[in-house]
Amino acid sequence: QVQLAESGGGLVQAGGSLRLSCQASGRGVSNYVLGWFRQAPGKEREFVGAINWSGGMTNYADSVKGRFTISRDSAGNAVYLQMNSLTPEDTAVYYCAADLYYRANYAPYGMDYWGTGTLVTVSP
Repeated sequence: QVQLAESGGGLVQAGGSLRLSCQASGRGVSNYVLGWFRQAPGKEREFVGAINWSGGMTNYADSVKGRFTISRDSAGNAVYLQMNSLTPEDTAVYYCAADLYYRANYAPYGMDYWGTGTLVTVSP
């Protein structure tokens, strides 16, 4: 069982930056892929990005490539999402997630464990 807790959401102006954090706990969590998803009001949840257990492999949704960066701490039990050049279209609840398998892309609910989410609001 893996527990995930996000933090760092808030209100930011368009063009600004925000850094989300996710603390992961549980047996073997350092062996898990950690990822980020988001769900905007009235829209389906979507994959944002993921990082493998070693931190050596990352992938991103096209919509965030070049603006968002995922990293993970050396112990492997925390993951971060640095978000730059934010736009109002990035407004969503952001969820941290964990899965044993690294994939090039993930379905909207394609990981096994989920946090409760943190709200990011980008004002025009």
